[in-house]
Amino acid sequence: MEQLEFFTVPSPCVGVCTVDEKGYCKGCMRKREERFNWLNYTPAQQRDIIRLCKQRYYRKRLALRQQQIPTQHIDESKDDSPQTNLF
Repeated sequence: MEQLEFFTVPSPCVGVCTVDEKGYCKGCMRKREERFNWLNYTPAQQRDIIRLCKQRYYRKRLALRQQQIPTQHIDESKDDSPQTNLF
């Protein structure tokens, strides 16, 4: 039995309604059917969708961060900078 809800769950829409390559909205990270059926879901289902959207967002940020890490090895023994004696 579901608990009575006194407050509505606000839509996670932020007004950026474009879809990424996986089919998620770039603004709120909901799937198409989650966006279109938002008002038909129970508050518990809406909260679950918001939880899923947060997970999708963090996975996407993690993937972008991993792409930015340089994969080449820097050889520190080769230093081409000019040597200056300060003493």
